[in-house]
Order: sequence, then structure tokens, then C-alpha cells
Amino acid sequence: MSLGKITGTIDRRILVNFRIDPEVCQRVLPAPFRPQLIDGWAIGGICMIRFKELRPSWVPPALGIFSENAAHRFAVEWEVDGETKIGVYIPRRDTNSRLKQLVGGRLFPGHHGHADFEVEEAHPKYRVEFKSADESVHVKVQGHVVPALPADSAFKSIDEATDFFRDGSLGYSKDPGKDHFDGVELGLDDWNLEIIEIEDVKTSFFDDKSKFPEGSIHLDSAYLMKDAEHEWYVRGPLTGESSKKVE
Repeated sequence: MSLGKITGTIDRRILVNFRIDPEVCQRVLPAPFRPQLIDGWAIGGICMIRFKELRPSWVPPALGIFSENAAHRFAVEWEVDGETKIGVYIPRRDTNSRLKQLVGGRLFPGHHGHADFEVEEAHPKYRVEFKSADESVHVKVQGHVVPALPADSAFKSIDEATDFFRDGSLGYSKDPGKDHFDGVELGLDDWNLEIIEIEDVKTSFFDDKSKFPEGSIHLDSAYLMKDAEHEWYVRGPLTGESSKKVE
């Protein structure tokens, strides 16, 4: 049984990005993935997204769910039958929705852990903080909308960043107990990004010096999206060893 296509509204999405030494990043990526490089850097980060009216396409909007969610992600490349693909590898997802946690990885790809979220927002200021129920993940992001990118960002313009995220709409993750990576793709027409200047960021994953030694990772940039209609599509699974889609 499958939920089929999922549709809804991205009420608010914050994308926080770190530029990472490619060799260091490669060590945390499973086969068949390798870092996608921007200006010589690997890019990893956290997507904090609030959905409203999220539902299978055949369900009325009024019955959709409202939830806060987060995904740790890396921009990656991989080969399928000799062709280079690009997208994101997602090592972890979290949500405050028990329903999403129940269906994720079962009726729709994407296993979710449970987390408690605290959100404060009064445009142009935003703060999102969450802690996973298993206490393994803690993230805090605070910032405000500004007109220009940081001077040291790997992205040279907002247009370059927009193209980067649009091209990385296909995501793969591995659910517990599975021997392959499940794929989902974001269908989104409105890629209107605003730039956020980060005032404070704490992340138990990217702050971990055993994974990312001192000097190997730097806060790069952050972006805001609001009020975007979207859809999620199931894509074919991917094996780690053969670097081929599972038939």
C-alpha cells in the first residue's frame, strides 16, 4: 500500500548551509554518493520546514496535516549506468507529527524520528529550535532576512543558490532494516528565496568534531522560503553497491 503523490503548502522553509572540506564530507557519505562541489566545497546543511495541508493528492486540503519538520542533508552526486545524477543524501529526518512518523518509511519513503520544536517568527526575524526524542540531535537556528549574501559564501549570487536547490530536488535516504536508499523528489514551481543572516546556530551533528574536525567546516549561508505549493513524488530506490536503480 502507498499514499501515492503527496501535496500541500510549504508554509515556511529555512535552509542552513555549511561549506565542508570535500575529503571530510566524503567520509560521512555512504556509497554510492560523493559530494557535489560548489566553488571547491562540499555543501551540507539542515532544512527546517513547516508544512500545512500536507496530504495524499486524493485527500481534501481540510484533512491535511500541519507539522514542523527537519532534515539533515548533503548535496551529492552519484552514477547510474554511467550517467551522473545530482540530488541530496538525507541521513536523518525529524518531525513533531506522530502521523508523519507513522507513515514515513512505511506508506511513503522517508523514516522520521520524533522531535519537539520551538519556533519564534516575526518577519524578518526567525528562530527555530528542536530536540529529538532520543536526545541525539539538538539544533538551534536564529537569524533575520537581509538583502545580500555573506561575502565568503560559496554561492556567488541568489540565482546560483536558487538553481542549486532546484537541481537538488531528488533526495535519497536509507530507512532502518532496508538494503537500499529510498527516493523522493520535490515538485515545486515557486523557488523564491530570501537570504537570512544567521545570528546563532548550534547543531549537534555538524558541531561534532569527530565527524568534522576544526577548520574543515564553516557556516556558509541560509535561505528562507514561504507559502509555496508543492508535491512529493516517489522515485525508484537506489542500491549502494551497484550504484543502480532497483528494478
